[in-house]
Amino acid sequence: MAARPLAVAIMGPTASGKTAAALEIARHIPCEIISVDSALVYRGMDIGTAKPSPQELAEAPHHLIDIIDPADAYSAMQFRQDALRLTGEIAARGKLPLLVGGTMLYFKVLRDGLDELPQADPALRAQLDEEAARVGMPAMHAKLATLDPATAERLKPNDSQRIQRALEITLLTGQPMSSLLSQKEPEPLPFDLLPLALEPSDRSVLHQRIALRFDQMLSGGGLLDEVNALRTRGDLHLGLPSIRCVGYRQAWEYLDGLIDYGTMREKGIAATRQLAKRQLTWLRSMPDRIVIDCNAPDATEKVLDKVEKALVTRQGS
Repeated sequence: MAARPLAVAIMGPTASGKTAAALEIARHIPCEIISVDSALVYRGMDIGTAKPSPQELAEAPHHLIDIIDPADAYSAMQFRQDALRLTGEIAARGKLPLLVGGTMLYFKVLRDGLDELPQADPALRAQLDEEAARVGMPAMHAKLATLDPATAERLKPNDSQRIQRALEITLLTGQPMSSLLSQKEPEPLPFDLLPLALEPSDRSVLHQRIALRFDQMLSGGGLLDEVNALRTRGDLHLGLPSIRCVGYRQAWEYLDGLIDYGTMREKGIAATRQLAKRQLTWLRSMPDRIVIDCNAPDATEKVLDKVEKALVTRQGS
């Protein structure tokens, strides 16, 4: 029986150096990169998503970048299907699949499979929308807390999309969404996964990186020009998942005249820090991950060393 192929996951919060680590591997090992990022899928959204540059993209084949329009949606289910297909194709070409990104939900769905939850019910969803418009989202969050405390605890009171979906599932099935998720048996992957996590030993250093990168996007990067081009299309709005991406929402509000420049900058940096915090919380729920300090000056070399040792071990076994 042929050995199962190896795939490498390079995970971490935003601004932790995932792209640099992946490209360091690509310079030494034949590989192809699969983006695990819910923002990089959108065409025309390059600066605010910190999309790899054309030069970086040319260093190794990349997948799942620039695959849909910002007006469209891309689900975790679609990602799993695409990632499994691509991983098999890359391994068949004799190359190492690198799964690189910070969308932890995608990693979780890839590893654990898809939850068999009910499809959306248009009538119930319309009823919940009407109720939310009448009583407000904090009240809907409080309603969820009475029906499904575990799910309500991990959702923010203004996370309208997830709150309404959790309520919908609970009302359709008569069971809390959290209990349905806990009943799901993980689906085994068709490959061995080496999970590497770039995490900061000092979170303040990561926060400095986040602020610096956001300022670079605003000053020389042209983030506002990019968002303005999206606004002038006329078919995009703040309710879309693409425009809710960190940085884009705040820039959009500034260009709409809802907030001033300083507030936009502060809110953009704060939202990115909150994203990093959520990403680190997800990572801590993966006990088998191999942690590498992203603050270390030789972090990329350490990632490469882990991958090379894993390949040597497999060849010797």
